[in-house]
Amino acid sequence: MLNRLVPPTVLALLISEIILLFSAYILPCYFLIAIDPMVWLRYEDGFLRIAILVAGLLLGLYFQDLYANLRVTSRFLIVQQVGLVIGLGLLFQGMVSYVAPQLQLPRWIMMLGSLGLLVILPTWRIIYSSLVIQAISGEQVLLLGASDLSRRIAVRIGERPELSWRVAGFVADEAEAEGLVEGPLLGPISEFPKIVEQVHPGRVIVGLTERRQRMPVQTLLDLNFSGVTVEEAATTFERVFGRLCIQQLRPSQLIFSSELGPRPFILSLQNLYSFLLALIGVLLTLPIMLIVAVLVRLTSKGPALYRQKRVGRHGHVFTLYKFRSMRVDAEARSGAVWAQKDDPRITGFGKFLRKSRLDELPQLFNVLRGEMSLVGPRPERPEFVATLSQQIPFYRQRHFVKPGITGWAQINHKYGDTIEDTITKLEYDLYYIKNLSPTLDMYTIFSTIRVMLFSRGAQ
Repeated sequence: MLNRLVPPTVLALLISEIILLFSAYILPCYFLIAIDPMVWLRYEDGFLRIAILVAGLLLGLYFQDLYANLRVTSRFLIVQQVGLVIGLGLLFQGMVSYVAPQLQLPRWIMMLGSLGLLVILPTWRIIYSSLVIQAISGEQVLLLGASDLSRRIAVRIGERPELSWRVAGFVADEAEAEGLVEGPLLGPISEFPKIVEQVHPGRVIVGLTERRQRMPVQTLLDLNFSGVTVEEAATTFERVFGRLCIQQLRPSQLIFSSELGPRPFILSLQNLYSFLLALIGVLLTLPIMLIVAVLVRLTSKGPALYRQKRVGRHGHVFTLYKFRSMRVDAEARSGAVWAQKDDPRITGFGKFLRKSRLDELPQLFNVLRGEMSLVGPRPERPEFVATLSQQIPFYRQRHFVKPGITGWAQINHKYGDTIEDTITKLEYDLYYIKNLSPTLDMYTIFSTIRVMLFSRGAQ
């Protein structure tokens, strides 16, 4: 699972920057410390002090999305982002001085190391973006067929250089390739063996709109046995988009799949760490929840808590708790309706609660009661579930795991209130259910924290 969430190019960048960060603060020790620097590093907690700062800087780089997008589009912007991260590192050191002064990095080591980083880190990013990624982007991808799915995959590969893939082109007949702009058309399907010899692909993605009497079976078999990766477009779509494609999903794929649902052990483990983390969350945020409850009461009429029926695992209906962000009579006339972007029913303070996601803190008690997990598909209202289950294939299957306070769909897809948005979120939910693991849950939780702190990304 980790290799899907963190591509090799991102992992290589992370390791290289860990080395750079440590080096930037270890090197000044040899000029500024009177005693043997190794004595200070080993026996006076020097390594530990630097490691604490490095961990804070790495979190800052992550929260700035600098591991999500490796392309450097503006040199000024990358210097600005690194400068902001270093500034946050200085504030972090200030906090350390109050909590554990003995672990604070000496002032001049901190200043000299930070000045060096302000030059070294942006320079390394520019080099990595322009040279290293191009050097390791060696796997040629050949697309057999020019279906809508294949075209979307080609565009996505271009948007994600960290995958280290390069689209060589499409092999498709003229009728199917009409209007093709996502990559070069290398020739018709009849010339597929010849094109393979010319391109030497490392991966072939099969996305034919019609396969009968058209798919070059023998050539694909030969490629597969020779070590070339041959996969269906739907499989590649899942890999590069992080969601399943319902349009290409057949019931037989789900029925006969041995890797679809999470194992009972994984579900039990999720229940355990969700409960423990929710308990810690309640203890840490209880003062915040009390303040929010008072402000909700002061800024609008009605109770602080909002209770609503939602559908949980196996269709079990439970009461979900949230801080009220709408007027008490929000659905008096309309009945149950989806919330909208810039919904006029939301109170002034409610807008802040929703943007910061503080309105969802009471759901920690739903987790403690065993009705929800920290991560999972968002629970929907019974009225909507009944309708959506009839309109959207495989919608019922999202209820085979516990719903979550946050989820894979929420960190990957922005707010939307249409059927198309619901289908997209369902594709993310099915991907999550298929790949449910502690690693995926922790990744989702960290991404949610980033959203709460910087108000971008998920909705």
